[in-house]
Amino acid sequence: MSKRKTSKFKLDRRMGENIWGRPKSAVNRRSYGPGQHGQRRKSKVSDFGIQLRAKQKLKGYYGDVTEKQFKATYQEASRMKGDTGQNLIGLLEQRLDMIVYRAKFAPTIFSARQIVSHGHILVNGVRCNIASRRVRPGDVISLGTKAKEMALIAEALTLPERDVPEYVSSEADKATFVRVPTLDEVPYPVKMEPNLVVEFYSR
Repeated sequence: MSKRKTSKFKLDRRMGENIWGRPKSAVNRRSYGPGQHGQRRKSKVSDFGIQLRAKQKLKGYYGDVTEKQFKATYQEASRMKGDTGQNLIGLLEQRLDMIVYRAKFAPTIFSARQIVSHGHILVNGVRCNIASRRVRPGDVISLGTKAKEMALIAEALTLPERDVPEYVSSEADKATFVRVPTLDEVPYPVKMEPNLVVEFYSR
């Protein structure tokens, strides 16, 4: 499991957006970038800079995904039929930790990864601790016995700021991955631009 080396609040401030839609995000109080030069006047951003920013924002949204993992996912998406940007979003949303998050079994993407890695999640009745596992349509994701008693999960299920998307069918302590979503179906709190990510890697 990769370890986050920087504060997740810094990513919000560097992007200038509340990319996870959290009420406690630091960008809500300080919209400028982190560090002693965060308030300096912003210069014009190049095309490369715009593409890099789009890539960093999308990669950052999915938590502790490494650059190597993210690029490998892009390369897989580029080999698939259809629009590469849409394929990339579909593959990222098929991660087990994302389904746990979308089903509201965890309050944040980061806690969803932790819940999976600690062995609290079952896929089709079998325990799985690999957060990046690819979930297929029809797979049933359920909470382990201990997880059902965790206060963190009970709290997540009552969070008012987000709803379970249509491509995940959730009930009580289990959820079914219905289908691979398109970009328009994914409930991102901010605008994501996978087409710019494709341009970044296609240079």
